[in-house]
Amino acid sequence: MSKPVSLLVIGAGGRGAGYARYATEFPQEATVVGVAEPRDVYRERLVQTHTIPKENVFKDWRDAAARERFADAVLICTQDAMHADPAVAFAAKGYHMLLEKPMAPNETDCRRIVAAVKKADVLFAVCHVMRYTKYTHELKALLDAKAVGEVVSIQHLEPVGYWHQAHSFVRGNWRNEAESSPMLLAKSCHDLDWLRYMVGKPCRKVTSFGNLKHFRKEQKPAGAADRCLDCGVDASCPYSAKKIYLGRVAKGHNGWPVDVLTPVVSEQTVTEALRTGPYGRCVYACDNDVVDHQVVNLLFEGGATAAFTMTAFTGSGHRKTRIFGTRGEIVGDGETIRVTDFLTDQTRKVDTTKADASILGGHGGGDFGLMQSFVRALHTGDRSLILSGPDETLETHLMVFAAESARRQNRVADVVV
Repeated sequence: MSKPVSLLVIGAGGRGAGYARYATEFPQEATVVGVAEPRDVYRERLVQTHTIPKENVFKDWRDAAARERFADAVLICTQDAMHADPAVAFAAKGYHMLLEKPMAPNETDCRRIVAAVKKADVLFAVCHVMRYTKYTHELKALLDAKAVGEVVSIQHLEPVGYWHQAHSFVRGNWRNEAESSPMLLAKSCHDLDWLRYMVGKPCRKVTSFGNLKHFRKEQKPAGAADRCLDCGVDASCPYSAKKIYLGRVAKGHNGWPVDVLTPVVSEQTVTEALRTGPYGRCVYACDNDVVDHQVVNLLFEGGATAAFTMTAFTGSGHRKTRIFGTRGEIVGDGETIRVTDFLTDQTRKVDTTKADASILGGHGGGDFGLMQSFVRALHTGDRSLILSGPDETLETHLMVFAAESARRQNRVADVVV
């Protein structure tokens, strides 16, 4: 690599700053030369970390887009509904692009983004990080080698986790469809995309059921207050904001999700955030409307099927998958793969690399794998390094939109690309 590729970061929150860390860890491969972020603390933190020159620091992405292109690629890590306009604008400027998932909360904007990047002929990667893990690499290689024959069906579980649901999808940024996107798109477009990748064929039809069952005002316990700091029954509630956030601070855990509440984490700042901000609200007294559980059934070209379950009501844990083939079965948990051969009746175990605690190790190492592939694609021009390009990403987003249509209209929906 003759010189590092240059990156412009749009949105310096957890995802933007996290992906930018690749440049800190591998300065010979990439460097961050610009940032656009409206929040002073987050913007200045990235400026200091990467020594970004003053002329490349912006509060509004539009000001960065108004300039002539000054970086090789842009990382767009804004909120879901804020993706389409910057993606189209930076594509027109000729920036190669890494776009946080989902592409956009509606089909029209997804198609608009794909049209823009294809017209500009730029490298384009959507952050479907599950494709880039060591676990997925090993599993995909087994399927491609026909280790279990032809894939007939798949069962796949996304265990969101009770406190993660409360944090992100009841109190947090993805709680309300009008402000973000449906739960299936915000949390599980990863998973439908991954199932498409595993099967290796387009999805043709979907059905889906799901609803908001628990996190509703009707479920509010007697005597509960609207804020956890004021609540008399807080000690008996597993979703207590005091338990989830102050409990972590007491154990010395100052990273995600606690650092979402305040950029400077301490018992005092977190307590103040719980007193005045959205994360201190009772989970039964929020403005959330996204589902807390959902199932999706998928029919792929050639007849293979998949059954996907997303649920809030789990403890911590990895996604779990069972793949049923004509000559064997695979059971995986995100770290370990067990392959049973029907001919020999033998089961072998494949261990894959575990994730570390950093953002680049997040999603089972997928965050690192994504950035490594994207940066190397920039250096070499090899688009095959990007496993989540425009056409297939659009297809898997359309699977999500079809599933939501099926759920709302109680029907079988076609996936129309």
